[in-house]
Amino acid sequence: MHALHRLSTADWLALFVFIACWAGYAWFSEHSRWASAGLIRSGHGFRLEWAYRMLEREVRVTDSTLIGNLVTSVTFYANTTIYIIAGLVAALGAADKLLTFTVDMAFGGAGNRELLEIKLMLVLASFVYAYFKFTWSLRQFNVLSILVGAAPLGQRDEPAIESYARRVAAANNLAGDDFNRGIRAYYFGLAASGWLLSPLSLAVLSVLILVVLYRRDYRSAVLDVLRETH
Repeated sequence: MHALHRLSTADWLALFVFIACWAGYAWFSEHSRWASAGLIRSGHGFRLEWAYRMLEREVRVTDSTLIGNLVTSVTFYANTTIYIIAGLVAALGAADKLLTFTVDMAFGGAGNRELLEIKLMLVLASFVYAYFKFTWSLRQFNVLSILVGAAPLGQRDEPAIESYARRVAAANNLAGDDFNRGIRAYYFGLAASGWLLSPLSLAVLSVLILVVLYRRDYRSAVLDVLRETH
């Protein structure tokens, strides 16, 4: 922390842009009045419909397979994140060599060793956050598996079935939302790596990531498919 005074005004501004883009988009896509129009919230209704259909089926092999696919995807990202974190920790131990490499980059260097370590810590923090989100998502999908295994059989007009379906859908939504937060952390982790080149790279990449996320969540073809009515 004693090296923070070495950060230039440009570094602080770029860091502010990075945090504002990440935190601002997280609020916009999850808590604002526009959140319901996005890809994340649009999928919630389909999860509830899935829960209703699951409770009507006596044989739930299809549901188990689908949940297994979701768990596999989250597990893949969680395992990959561990390797990324290990690589970043190793990079912190070889900061001198990495500093020499960045000096030769066209956009400028990462400064001195202390500054380089701060910049690497930002990237590391992004992926550590992603790891916690992925592992929590995995635990919630395991809870979903338990709910499916204990699910009763019935039709949606029965009060008990209605309540249970909403419980299953809620668990599915919570797990999926944390998975999305982990993916978002991956995107901004890539933006954070731009700081190794220059503060301008960090700011520009943060804004670009923001635009990409917005387009995929609010202007994508798959969102049009979910909104399609017959």
